[in-house]
Amino acid sequence: MDDVDRSILAVLEKHGRISNAELAERVGLSPSPCLRRVRRLEETRVIRGYQALIDPAAVGRSLRVFAGIRLTRHSRADVVAFERAIIQLPEVVYTHHVTGNYDYLLQVEVADLPAYEDFHANQLATLPSVAAVTSYVTMKTLPTATE
Repeated sequence: MDDVDRSILAVLEKHGRISNAELAERVGLSPSPCLRRVRRLEETRVIRGYQALIDPAAVGRSLRVFAGIRLTRHSRADVVAFERAIIQLPEVVYTHHVTGNYDYLLQVEVADLPAYEDFHANQLATLPSVAAVTSYVTMKTLPTATE
């Protein structure tokens, strides 16, 4: 990977739907070599896909909560059971296996606080090997440099 590849990635991170011609112009290539580079980056899984960023409020997910999960047991079977269960929950947008006070950090999006209370009590707390859930309700999300 060279500086041109890094430039391509930087542009695509901010503007995933940009045309190849515009991308080529921004990174200083002609369209054909630019397209070859993008395809190579896709084939080697440096670019793993493209997605739309959806406004959570527009789809009934106005409340974002970060939940720290501690497991009671850490055997391979318990971890696998937890991970299989957690990826089935559509309210969980991201799941990170972390170090520190928690075993997992989740990003959860639901309509409102009563919806999270229901999700917490009837889904999170009932997952395999869950010892504790610590919730952090998001008050405001700031834009990132890529937005």
